[in-house]
Amino acid sequence: MPIDESRRFIPVNIAVLTVSDTRDLSTDRSGDTLAARIEEAGHVLAARDIVRDEADLIEAKLRGWIADPEVDCVISTGGTGITGRDVTPEAFARVLEKEIEGFGELFRIISFAKIGTSTMQSRAIGGVAGGTYLFALPGSTGACKDGWDDILRWQLDARHRPCNLVELMPRLQEHLKG
Repeated sequence: MPIDESRRFIPVNIAVLTVSDTRDLSTDRSGDTLAARIEEAGHVLAARDIVRDEADLIEAKLRGWIADPEVDCVISTGGTGITGRDVTPEAFARVLEKEIEGFGELFRIISFAKIGTSTMQSRAIGGVAGGTYLFALPGSTGACKDGWDDILRWQLDARHRPCNLVELMPRLQEHLKG
């Protein structure tokens, strides 16, 4: 991925949300994976939490972070499968103003190279709400590594060329300006 070293790195404030009925902070390997990668890349881990796989709880946490001016981006892990308790994409749909369809598509392309047709079970999703980027990844550490290392690491780096999500951040709410 082309990084333009002549451009300034801009740290992004990123919150990590783990969606799980069974994990806590001591067993949240996927959340740990994301948090470590976020900080290693030079970004700010603005917040971290775990909520049960219930759409109302996920939605409430997302809305809280969307309203928080100290959070620029939320990355969730878990709840993106197809079982009855997997409701993260439904909760995201309740808050998204614009979906970034390419995120889920690209995640599944990358995942296909590693796990084959099993990637069809992933409902990874991305979008924007209230000027905040929202991305939902599956709950495995491998999926978190793939989503961060191969997509988000680059798109959340202001030096990435030819374009990146950071340079769009000041314009995400331009429709609200009178």
